[in-house]
Amino acid sequence: MLDHVDLVVTSLERSLPWYRALLGTLGPVSEGPIRGERGEVVVYLNGEGNAAVGLREAQEDGAVRRYAPGMHHLALRAPSRAVVDACAALDVRIEDGPCEWPYAPGYYAVFLRDPDDLKIEVVHRPG
Repeated sequence: MLDHVDLVVTSLERSLPWYRALLGTLGPVSEGPIRGERGEVVVYLNGEGNAAVGLREAQEDGAVRRYAPGMHHLALRAPSRAVVDACAALDVRIEDGPCEWPYAPGYYAVFLRDPDDLKIEVVHRPG
């Protein structure tokens, strides 16, 4: 159902390598830039079987506030527990995990922080 998610980052130069590495660990990724509604560059990273993630640079100041209106975190599906572990082994800041969580039987995930402190989850669950 989900087609794409656009994230606003402070620096494409800093965030693109981070997301390329993370999404590339989940599977093949294609990449394509477009121009946003304000003329800004938006780079879409399209992974097989996942929604595309678009990155664009911030045009306003502000800090991430996880419990204010807006996105709490972005969860990405991994094809196996080994891929969750591989994502955790990247040069990333880990918030929690990887481990099994009580959300559903076999729910195995790691919670990461991107360069702008956005919470990113990589999860594998059976079925």
